[in-house]
Amino acid sequence: MAKTMTFAILHMMVAFGVAYLLSGSLLVGGAIALVEPAINTVVYFFHEKVWERIRQHRAQGPHGGLLPA
Repeated sequence: MAKTMTFAILHMMVAFGVAYLLSGSLLVGGAIALVEPAINTVVYFFHEKVWERIRQHRAQGPHGGLLPA
C-alpha cells in the first residue's frame, strides 16, 4: 500500500508541475493534479478488466483469443 500511495503522490506532483508550467496558474495546476490522477485511476481499472478478459480468451486456446499471442 505504501508503494501505491507514494506513486499516487508522485503522479499528482508531476501532473501539477506540467499543468503549472503550461498554464502559469496555481489554480489550474492544482485542479489538474487532483482531477487527472482520479480519472486515470478509473481508466486503469477498466484497462485491467479488458486485459483480464483477453487473458481468459487466450487461456481457452487458439480459437478463443482476441489478440494474437
